[in-house]
This record gives sequence, C-alpha cells and structure tokens, in this order.
Amino acid sequence: MEKDRIIKMITEVRKVNPLVHNITNYVTVNDCANAILAIGASPIMADDLLEVEDITSISKALVINIGTLNQRTVTSMLAAGKKANQLNIPVILDPVGAGASGFRNDTVNSLLKTVKFSIIRANLSEMSYIAGLEVSTKGVDTSAEDEGNDAVMVAKNVAKRYNCVAAITGAVDVISDGERVATLSNGDKLLSKVTGTGCMTSALVGSYAGAVTNENEFDYYDAAIAGIASMGIAGELAMSVSTNGTGSYHIEIINGLSRLNEEIMGEMIKLG
Repeated sequence: MEKDRIIKMITEVRKVNPLVHNITNYVTVNDCANAILAIGASPIMADDLLEVEDITSISKALVINIGTLNQRTVTSMLAAGKKANQLNIPVILDPVGAGASGFRNDTVNSLLKTVKFSIIRANLSEMSYIAGLEVSTKGVDTSAEDEGNDAVMVAKNVAKRYNCVAAITGAVDVISDGERVATLSNGDKLLSKVTGTGCMTSALVGSYAGAVTNENEFDYYDAAIAGIASMGIAGELAMSVSTNGTGSYHIEIINGLSRLNEEIMGEMIKLG
C-alpha cells in the first residue's frame, strides 16, 4: 500500500543517510541544514561555481532553491543541475516567487530548459506560473487571486510537461507524477508564520529523494509525499508542545522532525 511505503521511508532515509547538496537562499539556509539533519540525512550547502560540480558528484540529491537570487548562484545552479543529470542524481526545484519578477521568471525558465528535475515543490502561485497560467504572485506566498486555480490540474499539467513529480503545498497539499495523485492534510496554520518552512520542506523532499535507490521499493513520488508529510506532522507536533509564540514553535519544528519515526508517521499522516 502507498501509505505503508511512505511510512517506511523515514527509516530508509536514516539508514541511507544521503548527502544532500543544497544551493539555497541565505534567509533559510541554516533551517534547511538543521531540518535535513533532523530527518536523518546530511546537508552540504556549497554554492560557488568552482566547487558545485565536485560537491554534486559526491551527493545523493541536489536541491535548487531560488529564494535569494543573484547572477553568481544562478550560474552555479545551472552547472550543478547539469552535473547531477549526467550522474542520474535527483534534482529538486523550489521556484520561490516564480511569477514575481522578470529575473526570477527568466531564471526558472532557464533552469527548466537546462536541467531535468525529478521533483518540483512549490506553492500554487509558483506552480501555476510553471504551468503557463497567468499568476498574481506576491512575494513568496500564494496570492488570493491564484487560490481559485485547480491544484490537481496544475500539478498533473506540470508533472506531464516536465516528466517529473509536481508537489503543491498549501492548506491541502497535492502531489502528482502525471498519473497518480495524492493529497495531504497535515500541518498547522502557524507554519505560515515561520519563515523557511517551505524551503525546509523542499530540503526534506530532497533528503527522501536521496534515499531512493535501485535496491529499495521507493520512488520520487513517495519521496515528495514523505517530505511534505514530515513537515506537516512536525508542525502538528510542534503545536502540541509550544505555547509561547512563533520563536519557540520554530525550534519545536526541528524537534518534531528529529522525533519522527514509523509509528508517529503511521498514526498522524493524513494521506488521501
């Protein structure tokens, strides 16, 4: 059963302990590294062009996050992505703020043309942009104008167009590989008040993707579901012990991730 596979992935990622290369943004880089460690993988955050190909070569997954763009890191993203493709290393894209600026849009389009992504993890506005829809992106959050878009349709569209897993996170998460569709209803509204939870989710997805091997039963669709479910459940666990505001809640998210196991995942996952 799909649910059983997802639950088993928490044990698998800790057994494999994949090295996850993140070219991410300076707002959330520390949070992403701690989330990766908490779930049982190993982070490395190299972004200089002189070493990204070497670091990617020794990694089990590459996560590209465009949150704080500059021309230097865009060049590094393209080089690392191409190297990962050459070595059949999964690449995850977090197209933060896609649709918000010309430079951001050009970067996303260039990445999608140059790099084959295994998983794209985005909010509905960002994924709608990738699907070719008119969007009203404001910053890094889904705009009210885009909330009416059909998330299932958008996810399936992107998954088929780019031969990838498309994962849209929101109040209800939608994950599709173009044929299969899963929904998740875990999480807490306070997650949206802590910066970096989306970036951490993509880092978690990358961690699980790095644990997918030819020797086990998992695939990147499972990895996307497991990564998103892990953040949602960690948010619920954090809320159950944190009553002092967003600062302590932030710390408890990491604690929640470190506490996750098959039993907790099995009891708490809300998979549809």
